[in-house]
Amino acid sequence: MSTKNAEHHRELVITRLFDAPRELVWQAWTNPQHVMRWWGPKGFSNSSCESDLRVGGSFLLNMRAPDGNIYPCKGIYREIVEPERIVYDSEADENHPCGAGLPPRSLVTVTFTEQGNKTTLTLHTRFKSAARKEAANLAGYSTSWGEALERLAEALK
Repeated sequence: MSTKNAEHHRELVITRLFDAPRELVWQAWTNPQHVMRWWGPKGFSNSSCESDLRVGGSFLLNMRAPDGNIYPCKGIYREIVEPERIVYDSEADENHPCGAGLPPRSLVTVTFTEQGNKTTLTLHTRFKSAARKEAANLAGYSTSWGEALERLAEALK
């Protein structure tokens, strides 16, 4: 197996076009008050969100499931190019393969591409291994992000 092919088996890319300008989508992704409105799958809510949006800064969100369980989402920002790209990695709970949207030991790159008055958002996740990617997807990672991005689209209206 080539290195490029091995990388492909560890990566997951989710893309969504939003009917909103890039600056607005960026704000919805980076402002804690806005993030709390949409982060997580349908039926989930967020009790708190803190974000120190700078390289080396941290992100902490507490996501509440419909059953009342709290799933902390913790990450460290590795790169920020406003309003184009955010790169962060996870300090998520090793006991949950989705890590409330930040899988353990994963690197996530979010890009915001301007398309006139619309924005293409690409969420690229590089997992530590193909097995971690599979475990995250079995726990609902792709489905949950699809639902979260649908909630974001609604919040942008």
